[in-house]
Parts: sequence; structure tokens; C-alpha cells
Amino acid sequence: MVGALFAASMFGSGVAGAAIATALNSPASIALAASNSPSPAATTAPSGTPPNGGKFVPNEDPTHEAGESAAREAQENAGQRPTVP
Repeated sequence: MVGALFAASMFGSGVAGAAIATALNSPASIALAASNSPSPAATTAPSGTPPNGGKFVPNEDPTHEAGESAAREAQENAGQRPTVP
């Protein structure tokens, strides 16, 4: 008797699990999930992305330029991110 009750409960939980899995993987639920996710165009850039898109823009302020070395100015003029002080 106990064995039959155990077998019935195992069978019932298997059927219930299969029903839940089928419901979660049905075309309707997949379509609903897809309609609730944002499109790539609707997403925003990460907060760490610079506004200029990562392109180096030198500081050409005369006060700043007065303290630069010739090597740094040459790198800036070449469009490179300076690696020297």
C-alpha cells in the first residue's frame, strides 16, 4: 500500500512538472517574454562610455598647454592619447 502511494505521488509530481515546463516553454509565453524585452535601439549606452565615443580630444586651453611637454603635445597633435607627462 505504501509503495503504491509513493509511486502515485512520484507519477503525479512528474506529470505536474511536465505541465509546468510545457507552459513555460510554450510559443505564447516565449512571445510574451520577447515582447517585454527592450529592443537594442531602446537600450542606452553604459554609464562608463564617454560622450565622445572614446575618441581622444586634447585640452587646448592655453593654461593647460603651458605645462605640457613637447612630447605630450606631439602625441596630442597626432591624435593619440598621451602616454607622457
